[in-house]
Amino acid sequence: MLRDAAETYDLRGLNCPMPVLRAKKRLAGMAKGARLWVETTDPLAIIDIPAFCTDSGHRLVATEDAPGGGNRFLIERGG
Repeated sequence: MLRDAAETYDLRGLNCPMPVLRAKKRLAGMAKGARLWVETTDPLAIIDIPAFCTDSGHRLVATEDAPGGGNRFLIERGG
């Protein structure tokens, strides 16, 4: 499990498309290169978050199983 100074954004309990929309808004307010852990229980997030990163120019650094279920995604804000 990767640990660094990244913030954690808890989006558990939200379903598609809300995790992507909220992550997009949160990342928009962050500096280029900043990292954000996004935690979600939405089963489609495993597809949606990587696609969002690719489409938006962000870098998906890591994907992990979240403690208690769901997934965690470490996203580095792109330019």
